[in-house]
Amino acid sequence: MSSSETNAPATPRISHILETALYVADLEESQRFYQRLMGFELFLRDDRMAALGVPGGGVLLLFRRGGSVEPSTTPFGVIPGHDGGGHLHLAFAIPRGELARWEAHLAAEQVEIESRVTWGRGGTSLYFRDPDHNAVEVASPGLWPNF
Repeated sequence: MSSSETNAPATPRISHILETALYVADLEESQRFYQRLMGFELFLRDDRMAALGVPGGGVLLLFRRGGSVEPSTTPFGVIPGHDGGGHLHLAFAIPRGELARWEAHLAAEQVEIESRVTWGRGGTSLYFRDPDHNAVEVASPGLWPNF
């Protein structure tokens, strides 16, 4: 039965992913990596985390591994505790035509491209590792139906 048949309300809208979090061993090293390599602006920094602005309205949160397990009280309210581990994955969209510049930039920064994938829709992804061995991807349009 569809939601219209049951008179259930439609799902509230989502506009985009706002934050993505990685849990890192060395906060300073990871912050420097993402600022140097990606050019992200530092929005907020304390002893447990760094918030970096990602073009297009996103925020990359870098948390010191184990540093946010307990709830954090702020002047605005309480943020529930969280943590993560393992080698995670995140992807950044790049404009059409920027792939060669990214390949050159990664080479100049001595960041090894681990894999290059050309997708059926025409997009291309470059995969590389950050200091915590997370799989970082930059992807051109043509990866997903919505990108």
